[in-house]
Amino acid sequence: MSVAFTREEDSEAAAADLPDRPISAHPNLVTAEGLAQLEAALAAARAAYAAAQTEGGVSADRTAMARATRDLRYYGARRASAQLVEKQSGGERVVFGCAVTFEREDGRVQTYRIVGEDEADPARGSVSYVSPLAQALLHKAVGDTAMVAGQEVEVTAIG
Repeated sequence: MSVAFTREEDSEAAAADLPDRPISAHPNLVTAEGLAQLEAALAAARAAYAAAQTEGGVSADRTAMARATRDLRYYGARRASAQLVEKQSGGERVVFGCAVTFEREDGRVQTYRIVGEDEADPARGSVSYVSPLAQALLHKAVGDTAMVAGQEVEVTAIG
């Protein structure tokens, strides 16, 4: 069927039927910064929902309302299930919330902070505690080695 013969409401209805954002089966561990980010995202989702309601109702822009509703459900659930993990002192072993520096076989030195799933951003130096990298490094001490992506790495600092 040609696009010329489809009703605009049909494509709008399909766009408004957005699937829910997947929620991880892992415990929702968060750092203090991660908890603040979740609360900010939840506030933004509430504001987007309120804006979508006041800008002409559901019939005016069903996609905006669907997106706002989906985000509100997601961030509401993530905030409700968040388990704050206080920063642990000592730094003898790699734990949730700490930064770990390691050296790869090729001489590259990298540092990542191990954080919750929603706050992970590898480009900014943080990885989720359920990621393969974090799983390989958790509970290691300075001088210990681990296998990461088929290469051996050595932990050089924990902070």
